[in-house]
Amino acid sequence: MALDGIRMPDGCYADGTWELKMHVTDLNKDVSLRVTGEIHIGGVMLKLVEKLDVKKDWSDHALWWEKKKTWLLKTHWTLDKYGIQADARLLFTPQHKLLRLQLPNMKHMKVKVNFSDRVFKAVSDICKTFNIRHPEELSLLRKPRDPKKKKKKLEESEEEALELEGPLLTPGSGTSVALLIYSSPGLYSKTMTPTYDSRDGSPLSPTSAWFGDSPLSEGNPSILAVSQPISSPDILVKLYKPPSLLDKAKINQGWLDSSRSLMEQDVKENEVLLLRFKYHSFFDLNPKYDAIRVNQLYEQAKWAILLEEIECTEEEMMMFAALQYHINKLSIMSSDNHMNNSEKEVDEVDAALSDLEITLEGGKTSNTLGDITSIPELADYVKVFKPKKLTLKGPKQYWCTFKDITISCYKSREEAHGIPAHQMNLRGCEVTPDVNISGQKFNIKLLIPVADGMNEIWLRCDTEKQYAQWMAACRLASKGKTMADSSYNLEVQNILSFLKMQHMNPDPQIIEPITTDINPECLVSPRYLKKYKNKQVHAGPGYIRDLISARILEAHQNVAQMSLIEAKMRFIQAWQSLPEFGITHFLAKFQGSKREELIGITYNRLIRIDASTRDAIKTWRFSNMKQWNVNWEIKMVTVEFADEPSLSFICAEVDCKVVHEFIGGYIFLSTRAKDQNESLDEEMFYKLTSGWI
Repeated sequence: MALDGIRMPDGCYADGTWELKMHVTDLNKDVSLRVTGEIHIGGVMLKLVEKLDVKKDWSDHALWWEKKKTWLLKTHWTLDKYGIQADARLLFTPQHKLLRLQLPNMKHMKVKVNFSDRVFKAVSDICKTFNIRHPEELSLLRKPRDPKKKKKKLEESEEEALELEGPLLTPGSGTSVALLIYSSPGLYSKTMTPTYDSRDGSPLSPTSAWFGDSPLSEGNPSILAVSQPISSPDILVKLYKPPSLLDKAKINQGWLDSSRSLMEQDVKENEVLLLRFKYHSFFDLNPKYDAIRVNQLYEQAKWAILLEEIECTEEEMMMFAALQYHINKLSIMSSDNHMNNSEKEVDEVDAALSDLEITLEGGKTSNTLGDITSIPELADYVKVFKPKKLTLKGPKQYWCTFKDITISCYKSREEAHGIPAHQMNLRGCEVTPDVNISGQKFNIKLLIPVADGMNEIWLRCDTEKQYAQWMAACRLASKGKTMADSSYNLEVQNILSFLKMQHMNPDPQIIEPITTDINPECLVSPRYLKKYKNKQVHAGPGYIRDLISARILEAHQNVAQMSLIEAKMRFIQAWQSLPEFGITHFLAKFQGSKREELIGITYNRLIRIDASTRDAIKTWRFSNMKQWNVNWEIKMVTVEFADEPSLSFICAEVDCKVVHEFIGGYIFLSTRAKDQNESLDEEMFYKLTSGWI
């Protein structure tokens, strides 16, 4: 008897070999190989393929260790180095598998994604195929579940309403010419072919140039670059709307870990994942090159407002509805014109100048010399009010001066050279608008950091211009910037433009039924529809519908002259102007507190938030942060600051790795610069977000 045929009690044979069990997923077949611990992974796969004797391209296949949830991608490593023994069961499976991605426009696409790549790299490949620049701003999110609905019924209702299967896409396959076209994802390229005319938003080239030889050009690219109207109000009813800020915070536990692969996070083939803009810091958003990125951003903003994920006033809602209605109309018109005007000629000099005007950070400035020689100041009568519980005392008028980042309040203009009655340093404060155009109310709510929390002060302005100037100054001061900053004038103009779009007649006259293609139930969130119904309890549904339509059409007069791309950009800018924009909420228990609270993370600060009132209790700026650490054993995040006590909290209902990645991700995004030759530093991203687990 040959010695190598004798099996020992430990599973090994007398010659030192042992049986390695593997399952070939493509063939649904179990295979055993005689191996030693010194054989390398590449050798194992070669032996396996030889034993299968099936003519097939196995180049995309790799070994997956189920028990350890790890890919064996280092083919030069031996089984001993990986720690694989006879009790291990390996899968021989393709690295590229199908995913069903729900894009920000709520449509589904089937995409082949590398399940062995880190999520950050996988998202980058997906964005490369979709021609979305700056993929570092996006990530993948697990689909939130409505706890009130059964899982099966929820899936059926959503997919029946929103399903739009596109052609099969294969990012990173290495065979498509599209990959050559998009070889520099997320970068501005001197040779990049414009996809959008920056003046009117029309395509400069046929859709095949957007997608190259990608299979997407054979399908329907309008789901990516062109907005599609909501077909039925029933869609809004079926989709999950988080009823409270706490429920909204729970959704954020679904963000995937960017430094681990899909398989490591139990993502299955054909699973539905949401592709979303994760970090609300949009770098170099250029309409000329970002046709798809702008549209998907607009779609994410639109759904956030319709599903009430972010708060807005009634006037703001009507403005958003008017912009949405305008975009829907122009999108239908442009879709019809694309087929006939795909080779539209554009003057290169005009396009370059228009592009420069859009991308310049400071916008148009009539005189920048003043920024160098002196720092602008504001001085005017402003009503100041410090709210107190159980008090009816109104605001008191002061002569206020705004110098650098400090507001000084004097009892009268004549006393402005003396000692101020009140003085406020706005560095690190929270600035929240409280505006009602029809009621001529222009309030600025300031939450100013003090030793034991936040000091609440309200400023009341008399006119839109005064409000825009003081609001812009407050926003800059909260970041430690003065009015000498180049963005001040642009911020003032943006605020005035935002207010102008909300102007409308407070008492619209509805006499005759409105005959138009407008569908208010698809343009306004359910909460405001209900509000109108409650106001008009004795009116029929037709009257209420006409009333809302009239309000939307009246608001539409302020935006009717906008081009398609301008309307989308204005919608995004208006979304960014909302007080709650860009705040990602998490449940947390702060050190020294027994109850769960909320922590909000934005591009430049951390906010402690009262879940019931939605008010900020305390703010910490990233600019004042020295470092942040995580105690992985007790799941505690600790942030140290330069001149204030450190912050410590334990994450509730979410892995602290998600919070850690948000902080590190925003720090990473803040290092980006408009350098045309700069590539995306993946390793730096992993250093800032991966941690030591």
